[in-house]
Amino acid sequence: MVVELSFLKRIASVAAEQTLPRFRNISLIDNKFESGFDPVTEADREAEKAIRALINAEHPDHGILGEEYGGENLDRSHIWVIDPIDGTRAFISGIPVWGTLAGLTVDGDAVAGVMAQPFTKELFLCDGEASWYEGPGGTRRLETRKTRDLADATLFTTTPAIFKAEKRIAYDRVEQRVKLARYGTDCYAYAMVAAGFVDLVIETGLHPYDIVALIPIIEKAGGVVTTWDGGPAEKAGSIIAAANAELHAQALDVLNG
Repeated sequence: MVVELSFLKRIASVAAEQTLPRFRNISLIDNKFESGFDPVTEADREAEKAIRALINAEHPDHGILGEEYGGENLDRSHIWVIDPIDGTRAFISGIPVWGTLAGLTVDGDAVAGVMAQPFTKELFLCDGEASWYEGPGGTRRLETRKTRDLADATLFTTTPAIFKAEKRIAYDRVEQRVKLARYGTDCYAYAMVAAGFVDLVIETGLHPYDIVALIPIIEKAGGVVTTWDGGPAEKAGSIIAAANAELHAQALDVLNG
């Protein structure tokens, strides 16, 4: 299935109208958890409302699953999975590595998506056939790197602290093998896999709205995204994204001991 790039850009635009005025302009911040810290802002809520309104107006026969307002019409074959601000902690810290995510699944498979970073004026898009970058410097087709060996790879994760017990041991095995490991950047790290600057992202505890939009962007650029057991990444949970199939297989072997 092919999705018009213009519609993906409109999703990015209506979200930016809500997020940009509030970025580096502290608005109300709530905590979703009674214990611990999981922030949500006015920008998250208003951006999701705007995206939902656009999808419902243009595609009333589609369903929607969003981080802030849950699901509607989830019995439909076409479901939009949205995270209005992936990286809310970065957002409230004034760091422009957060992004708006919107991905389309058809019968459970992620087929198209957008990751938008409006402060840097960057779009990472997949229309179902190819992946594209639009931003400073123009427009280009996205293509992942050809890195074949873990020893030459750059690895990102949010923080090693997200891995507990055996998962931390597994993650550490991979980090000890790579050339460079860096932390943070949320969805931006996955975009950099598609753009050819990062080779691996390994994370755990993800929800569908954290990853669905990024799957087709990476895959149509030449990469591979799965769960740690090699299953479909649409199910979320523990995720590995790699620049190519050979590196993915190698990292998966090390990850699983």
